[in-house]
Amino acid sequence: MTHTTRRILVTGSTDGLGRAAAQALLSAGHEVVVHARNQERAAGLGPLLEQGAGIVTGDFTDRGAVLRIAAELDDAPPLHAVIHNAGVWNGPAVMPVNIVAPYLLTALLRAPRRLVYLSSGSHFGGHPHASLAGIDWRGEHAGSYADSKLFVTALAAAVARLRPGVMSNAVDPGWVPTRMGGPNAPDDLELGHQTQEWLASSDDPQALTSGGYWYHRQRQEPHEAVHDHAFQDRLLRALAHETGVLL
Repeated sequence: MTHTTRRILVTGSTDGLGRAAAQALLSAGHEVVVHARNQERAAGLGPLLEQGAGIVTGDFTDRGAVLRIAAELDDAPPLHAVIHNAGVWNGPAVMPVNIVAPYLLTALLRAPRRLVYLSSGSHFGGHPHASLAGIDWRGEHAGSYADSKLFVTALAAAVARLRPGVMSNAVDPGWVPTRMGGPNAPDDLELGHQTQEWLASSDDPQALTSGGYWYHRQRQEPHEAVHDHAFQDRLLRALAHETGVLL
């Protein structure tokens, strides 16, 4: 971990991997902004706030809340990095939280130099739909977790291609024992959040790269659609059309 102090936003940081990453970054001396879905969840962040963390609150299923959070953050000192950690496993919130919210924050925040998106091995089961016209971005029905993680992994690769001055990477944290992963998940919880922290804050030459799909600090090959520029462009067009916000 570098000794340079970074200002880092960790979305979805009330529990699990997000909270572990926020705690580790605070302990390493960084300025951390945590995020909670609502005031009730925010109440559990007291120990991090006592250590100096800032906080933003808003439900990522509500686009208005995402826009408000982006505006709040743009009025504050600039962020060095964002760890797009917030995610849901199933139900109608899958697309709004797992891909629409990170897309909007990526488009609206004043260019943090490093962006880290939480992917999953499940993204290999996603479908790079020939047309994205039928995707239920608004979460009116239960969404496909695998599709959402394929989309966010492709978003990370697209940002790496289109913003050469920004380091944009996706991380598979493994199947870890969090509230989402369940108590019997086989992967290591500590290793599950260290790659995100490293990519967000380290001056290690390997961490200063872009366009990677990482698992436990090792670059892996993602789904072949992730680096397909035509698929990336279709995805960005669909998200811009859906949200009215251009990347």
